[in-house]
Amino acid sequence: MDDATPISPSLEFTLRLARAQATLVRRLDQVLGGYHGISFSDFMLLHYLNRAPGGRLRRVDLAERQGLTASGVTRTLLPLEKIGLVERQQDPRDARVAYAAITATGREMLTNATTVADQISKDLLRSCPPAQFDDVSKALALIAGMNASNS
Repeated sequence: MDDATPISPSLEFTLRLARAQATLVRRLDQVLGGYHGISFSDFMLLHYLNRAPGGRLRRVDLAERQGLTASGVTRTLLPLEKIGLVERQQDPRDARVAYAAITATGREMLTNATTVADQISKDLLRSCPPAQFDDVSKALALIAGMNASNS
């Protein structure tokens, strides 16, 4: 006799999504850390900065893209600043506004790390039908409130 409480398809999807996300992050953290000394969170931060106009974003915008608080982004940026992958930039018109900007060293690191992350992503998704990637990707973007300007 099965006493399991039935759950809705949306909750089932959410639970599977959370488990898949944990698996992906764990594997990417392991490999990126081993090859490049950065976490997947660091990789995403560099990716978002690199895609931004001028290679820089306000910390609040970076926090939104990463799903972190502003203080969480600040804590994430500090070690990357120390090793020269990102730098702080002040807005010349408004001293209250600070930007995080990717450096040339950060771009080089991102280029190398992207090759590794892409290979790991392909490996992790090898049994998923590629024809479904676009639909699932769009659904995930909707959940995250993403659009082309903040992806």
